[in-house]
Amino acid sequence: MTYSEPEKITIIEGPPPEFRLAQDVWSMSMWEGTLPRSVGVCQMRTFNAGALMERCHRAWGEGRPVLLDFPQMDGLRQKVEILAARPGRVEEGDLLNLWVAVPNGFITRHDDLDGAAFDDGESDETDEADEADDAAEGPTDDDLSAFV
Repeated sequence: MTYSEPEKITIIEGPPPEFRLAQDVWSMSMWEGTLPRSVGVCQMRTFNAGALMERCHRAWGEGRPVLLDFPQMDGLRQKVEILAARPGRVEEGDLLNLWVAVPNGFITRHDDLDGAAFDDGESDETDEADEADDAAEGPTDDDLSAFV
């Protein structure tokens, strides 16, 4: 592997990831480029999130990009750049939260999904106030743990 060759995380089987527009205030500062891309976020179940995080940290430490390689619904492969990652755990196993630079057509918008997926039962006014408070506070140390 050469110094400039990207690290690749490959999804072997299963449906393509569902990319949602990142709602974190800090995530907008992660992508800067000439291509029309957005910062999307997706979750990926994995057998060993720690090992994948180690690969990402090693590549980023060497100045190499990390790419997520996944199958599309038509069977063709697609690659997007991983900008940040955070491991997690669910009952079924390890989980990897990925912030990626994706073409705008790959983003699933909130209005494309049913409202129940994002509705917490509170009014929009409360949600807007909470978002303003979160934005004022900025990211926490946990939010930034994936950056090198």
